[in-house]
Amino acid sequence: MRQVNAPKPLPTFESFRDRMLAAGHDEVLVRPWAAGTVVAPHTHPFAAEALVVEGEMWLAIGDGPLQHLRPGDTFHLAAHELHREHYGPDGATYWVARKSV
Repeated sequence: MRQVNAPKPLPTFESFRDRMLAAGHDEVLVRPWAAGTVVAPHTHPFAAEALVVEGEMWLAIGDGPLQHLRPGDTFHLAAHELHREHYGPDGATYWVARKSV
C-alpha cells in the first residue's frame, strides 16, 4: 500500500552544507536545542537559512504568528529580522547556513 503524503527524505548534512556554501553562505552549522528552551525576541547580524532535522520548534518572525516546524521544514531569516523561538519537549536540531551582509 502506498503512503500518501509520505515525508520527504532529508538530505545529508554534507549535501546541505555543500549546497549552501555553493549558494554563497559563509558557514553552515548544526544547532541542537535542549527540550523546552525558550529564546526571547532577538535579531542576528547575518541572514539564515535553516532545515529542521530533529524534534520540533515554534518560530515567530516579527509580529507574525508562531509557526510549528518539524523535521523537513525550512525557515529563512533576513539579517536583523526580529524573531522568537521555543523548542519542543524533546528539543530540536536544525542545520543553518549563515550569510554575512
